[in-house]
Amino acid sequence: MSLRDPVPYARDSAGAQPPNDFPDYKSTIKRAPKQAPVRLQHTLTETTGPVFKRSWVGKSVADLTRQHKGEPLGERIIVAGRVLDEDGRPVPGTLVEMWQANAAGRYAHPRDRHDAPLDRNFTGVGQVITDKDGNWRFITIKPGHYPWRNTYNAWRAQHLHFSVFGPAFATRVVTQMYFPGDPLLADDPIYNAIPDRQARERLVSVYDPNLSEAEWALGFRWNMVLRGREATPTE
Repeated sequence: MSLRDPVPYARDSAGAQPPNDFPDYKSTIKRAPKQAPVRLQHTLTETTGPVFKRSWVGKSVADLTRQHKGEPLGERIIVAGRVLDEDGRPVPGTLVEMWQANAAGRYAHPRDRHDAPLDRNFTGVGQVITDKDGNWRFITIKPGHYPWRNTYNAWRAQHLHFSVFGPAFATRVVTQMYFPGDPLLADDPIYNAIPDRQARERLVSVYDPNLSEAEWALGFRWNMVLRGREATPTE
């Protein structure tokens, strides 16, 4: 294979990704494409880079509870996992970004008009580079539920947003992580837009007592898989 040949990546399994148009998720009706997508062969642009340096981020951005002068309100949690490729191998040196609502269910964003308090000590954004074994770890606050007007009295399940590039632009995943036992998962149309049940459940983290720190924070573990039959569903 020459340097100009594209690197083949495994395609996702049928039903493992949400459709572009899912009627229960109302905003997809307006933004879904009207024509069937055209599958293009990967080129060098999609199968190379980006490369991230450790100097891009530091420990402070992996701990969302230490980004301001005071401590944020809410339940402190530790969230950790690994980034893996389609063959289960670790993906080292890649950027993992996370963003979320605060403990009251409000984002630190001017377009969020939810009638809930902002937290001056919590911005809700972090990033970290995976280590040689593909590990990543954040310390943060468990996000609250919030209304989102998809239907009457609709509320989002508690979730964290993630973005990870992996070894190439073609492997980038933007997704959401959920928490075990959340009663709103059964009615969340974004979560339930994924047809395959097993793929859907891959978005739910697992409580890990070994990751938890006694009298300080609960730990939740969740891995992200880039492409292939076990791929993490996209947002």
